[in-house]
Amino acid sequence: MALGKDFRRLWAAYAISETGTGLAYGAMPLVAVLVLEVPEFQVSLLAALGGLAAAALALPAGPWIEFRRKRPVMIGADLTRSLAILSVPIAAAAGLLSYAQLCVVAVVQAAGAIVFTSASGSHLKALVGPEDRATANGRFEATFWTAYSAGPPLGGALTSALGVWWTLTADAVSFLLSAVGVRRIKAPEPAPPPREVTNFKGRLSEIAGGWRYIVKHRGMRILFINSQIFGAAMMAASPLLNVLMLAELHFPAWQYGLAWGLPCIGGIVGALCLKPLNNRFGERRVLLIAGAGRALWLPFLAFMPPGVPGLMLIIAVEFLALFGSGVFNPSFATYRMTNTEDGYLSRVIACWSISSRTAQPIGIVLGGALAAFTSVRVALLICGLIVLSSAAILPWKSRVTEDQAILVR
Repeated sequence: MALGKDFRRLWAAYAISETGTGLAYGAMPLVAVLVLEVPEFQVSLLAALGGLAAAALALPAGPWIEFRRKRPVMIGADLTRSLAILSVPIAAAAGLLSYAQLCVVAVVQAAGAIVFTSASGSHLKALVGPEDRATANGRFEATFWTAYSAGPPLGGALTSALGVWWTLTADAVSFLLSAVGVRRIKAPEPAPPPREVTNFKGRLSEIAGGWRYIVKHRGMRILFINSQIFGAAMMAASPLLNVLMLAELHFPAWQYGLAWGLPCIGGIVGALCLKPLNNRFGERRVLLIAGAGRALWLPFLAFMPPGVPGLMLIIAVEFLALFGSGVFNPSFATYRMTNTEDGYLSRVIACWSISSRTAQPIGIVLGGALAAFTSVRVALLICGLIVLSSAAILPWKSRVTEDQAILVR
């Protein structure tokens, strides 16, 4: 079955919201530093608090989403994020903006992202046939990398020309337009599964249902461990790379921007290559090779030299890593979608997101502590070796066709 108009409406809504997020990438820390003049610790706390508090708030969201129609949940998440972001320039205009408000907005944004992702994953499964899921997920992945390669430079230009308030307003409008796009989907949405429990103990069991499902499904259990190790170590390495490039190697601003922006093309190319790679090598082989391929390159950056050679090294390493991620992410999303029962998919995605948003800030803190006790290069090398080790934690010995979903009672 070919991807139809309703998929294109959902895809367009996603593209608009991600474009807005890309434009406003870094806008909130910019407000914290330049407008509120908060110290560096509070800027870091803003990012960490957004992830951890949102994970805690989103904990009961999985069952809440699972047993409701997904489209209204997606629209509500978009509208909530739009209003939260729009409150920042409004408060600034009124002279009422505070650091506490920025923290609340960061939490709302992160929680809204978890809710939207959990609902949209289930909705996409109902909207797209099994034979088209890899293609659909590949298009979403390519859109993500396009938004994050073009968005930050365009957002920087918009901020320079008109001010950060207009950049935030553009982000808020993008979520509003995304909600309109989701509302335009015409296919009747399947009825949600019936909710059988009503007592408090049963509700607690529902919350843990996503993690139980992951643990009992061998393939997803292995991929879950892989993703948490990979994500935490990669996030730990990110600020270390910033310090190495800017404070120790003294990269000029244009080289720094080029080093982070240009490799995103690798993610786009990888996502676009998913379908032909699957056709030639098969979905299982592509999933495994891409999962290993994205993890091979980070240790090289611990030996980054100064100047143009260092710039070329980081561009090459990041391009290869993001190419692997561009192939792996939609391949994995398709695997998870196919191997999860409809009555569990929203909870599985929510639990996955909550775990990642908890593990990654912890990884950042541990990476910073490791650098303080050793050095930036040693800490970066250790992070790279941990990322490399994640390649061993893939379902090498199990066949995808044998990893059929099991109903968790």
